[in-house]
Amino acid sequence: MRAPRGGGGGWKMAAGGGSAGRPCAAWLLIIAAALTAVLVSAVEVNTPEEMFVENGTDAKLPCTFTSVEVISSAASVSWSFQPEGAATRISFFYYSNGKSYPGKDIPFKDRITWAGDLNKKDASITISNMQFRDNGTYICDVKNPPDIVVKPGEIRVRVVEKDSLPAFPIATVAGIAIGTVTGLSSLISIVVCLVIRKNNSKKRYSGDPDIDARLGM
Repeated sequence: MRAPRGGGGGWKMAAGGGSAGRPCAAWLLIIAAALTAVLVSAVEVNTPEEMFVENGTDAKLPCTFTSVEVISSAASVSWSFQPEGAATRISFFYYSNGKSYPGKDIPFKDRITWAGDLNKKDASITISNMQFRDNGTYICDVKNPPDIVVKPGEIRVRVVEKDSLPAFPIATVAGIAIGTVTGLSSLISIVVCLVIRKNNSKKRYSGDPDIDARLGM
């Protein structure tokens, strides 16, 4: 009778050991997940927020990125498009290992060209002969394992009538205007100071015939 009781006690100890091991396993999983989060960093993608493109012209959609990892053959770029007023996105371009894969049955089929260089952290593309139907948001997504946690860059593209854009960007024109006004203000200030200085000199030396003759008084 004692043997069965001892055997039963042995089973109870084994069960108790299993229960004690489960929290340890859970902690190991938590630590492993934390280490993975630390080791994997995010790729930062940079794109302009908005672009204006003339109808019928070529548009380069700039997209650059930063990554702490060396660019490898596993790095990839994907572009998608969300038409103006649409709720869904269309994947239309994929680039990896030196090869580009344009999508099929897309609005700009046969008009897409790879214009980037992953070694220079450039993921740009060019779309030729832009049309009004190409209005919308373009999304640039870059992955460089193990850096794959990424927030894609988004560009809102607006296609406008040809010859409707200024010859120079508005920011450039504003900069030139501000620089011109600042330069004129400085020049006027210098001239005023010289006139005042000359008048003060005349007043200081007035009364001496020789000095007055030199100063033209």
